[in-house]
Amino acid sequence: MDIQQISIDVIILFAGIFLAFMAIYYIVKGDIQHFFDLKAVELNKESRSHVLPLRLQAHERLVIFVDRINPANLLVRLHQQGISIGALQGGILTEIRSEYQHNITQQLYIDSVTWNVVRKLKDDTIAMITNAVKGLPEDANGIELSKAILQHMASIEENPYDLTVELIKKDIQRLF
Repeated sequence: MDIQQISIDVIILFAGIFLAFMAIYYIVKGDIQHFFDLKAVELNKESRSHVLPLRLQAHERLVIFVDRINPANLLVRLHQQGISIGALQGGILTEIRSEYQHNITQQLYIDSVTWNVVRKLKDDTIAMITNAVKGLPEDANGIELSKAILQHMASIEENPYDLTVELIKKDIQRLF
C-alpha cells in the first residue's frame, strides 16, 4: 500500500466518524436542549421561591416606612409638651433619615419606579418640614409647627402617603 491510499482511507474514516457524530448530535439535539431548558426552569422556580418572601417583606417594610414618616404619625410620636420648634424639627428630620437608612436595602427587592417614589416622598417630607419651619416666626413653638404641617397636609388634594402605599400594593400584586 502506498501512502496516498492510506491518507485517503484515513480521510474517509474521519469523514465518516464526523458525519456519524453530526447525525447523532442532530438526533439528540432536541432532547439535550429540552433537558437544559427544564433545568433552567427548575432553577428559576427555586430562586423565585427563595426571593419571593424577601420581596414581600421589603414591600411590608416600605409600607411601615411610609406610615412612620407620615407627618401626622411623626408629630404624634415626637411631640412633647413645651417642645421648641428647633427640637421638634430636629427630631422629625432625624427620625425620617434614620427610618430611611434602616430601609434603604429594600430597594433591591422592589420595582425601581416604586423605590424612586418612596425616596421622593422622603425628600418631599423633609422639604415640607423645612418649609413649614421657615414660614413660622423664630419664637414659635412645637405646637405651631405641628399645626402648620397638619394644615399643609389638609390642603393637599390627594394624600401622597396613601398614594405611595397604593403604589406599593400594586407592586406586590404584580408579583402574583
